[in-house]
Parts: sequence; structure tokens; C-alpha cells
Amino acid sequence: MAARMSPEALERIVERLERTAAELRAGDVDPERAARLVDECARLAAEAGSELDREVRAADAGGGPAGQLALGQ
Repeated sequence: MAARMSPEALERIVERLERTAAELRAGDVDPERAARLVDECARLAAEAGSELDREVRAADAGGGPAGQLALGQ
């Protein structure tokens, strides 16, 4: 089982995703750079999504209602 990511690490991923998306929206990047940024957004979103899925599965395994995180997490 993969190690649990800290909330701070997940927040850093979200911040990087937001910065990368903002750079794309600015529209002043060449097509090759834009393609790399799109790939980076996809990778970051997948990483964050995987972590959130692990969190939900861990909460589900703890006996709580399906898909609901325990208070204090």
C-alpha cells in the first residue's frame, strides 16, 4: 500500500496545478510549451486524484459511511 500523502503535500500539488493552469490560460506560450503544460496538468491532477481516492478508501475501511471521511481529517 502506498504511503499516505500529507495534507501539505496535497496542497502543494494543487498549488502547482493552479499555477500551471494559469500559465496555460495566459495564452502567451508556444505550442510545444503548451503541450508540456497540459501534460503536467494531467499528471498533477492524476496524482491528486489518486491521493484523494486513497483517502476515501482508507475512510471506508475504517467503518464509516462509504465515501465519507472521518471528522478531523
